[in-house]
Amino acid sequence: MKKLLTISLIIGFSLMISACSLLEPRTAPVEVKTITLPAPMYHPPMPLEVSLQDIKWRVLTPDVMEEYLQLIKEGKAPAEPYYALSTQGYESLSMNMAELKRYVTNVLAIIEYYREQDKNTKIQENTNE
Repeated sequence: MKKLLTISLIIGFSLMISACSLLEPRTAPVEVKTITLPAPMYHPPMPLEVSLQDIKWRVLTPDVMEEYLQLIKEGKAPAEPYYALSTQGYESLSMNMAELKRYVTNVLAIIEYYREQDKNTKIQENTNE
């Protein structure tokens, strides 16, 4: 019986030493901080600048047309197709180009605004760290 008591005491002490946390020092609780940062804003590269070609304008009046047709009959002028705009058509073309210029200017202003906002956000994040 004494042997049984000794074995049970040895087993009990070994369980107590291996499973007891009284001998280990207490650890401080871990504080978890979650920092949410907005995803970086993607800035696509600006498109290439517009490269316009020169346009050669000719005003075809009836007199000029008669002279041109005479030169074609004589074989001294190439037969070229001409496109004509009325005064109203030219005004419409001019207004359309002005509208296109306004639109592009506004879009560029919006892009610059958001790029500036993104720069300010990055500066604030760096100062808060």
